[in-house]
Amino acid sequence: MKLIMAIIKPPKLDSVKEALSELGQSGMTVTEVRGYGRQRGQTAIYRGAEYAVSFVPKIKIEVAVDDGDAERVIEAISKAAHTGSIGDGKLFIFDLQGSIRIRTGESGVSAL
Repeated sequence: MKLIMAIIKPPKLDSVKEALSELGQSGMTVTEVRGYGRQRGQTAIYRGAEYAVSFVPKIKIEVAVDDGDAERVIEAISKAAHTGSIGDGKLFIFDLQGSIRIRTGESGVSAL
């Protein structure tokens, strides 16, 4: 199993959700996060004064998938989140040792 973590722009959340639904992916975890990468934040103007915003709002999506589905999910997220501009985001892929569905006690891929 794999855990796929995507950091994307907030407006792309619906596109990613739709792309994963089309693949039959039944669940994901979404978190509002703040951070920066190469873009190093941005400058904003508030009431006529310019100030630096060092942390940019982003969305973190976490999806646990079977090894066989990982590449399709990665490709779907990449295409759905792509704008071609700085700050599109990142994908991180982790090996997932296991999973357990608390309600039924199922484990492994069947718990996803």
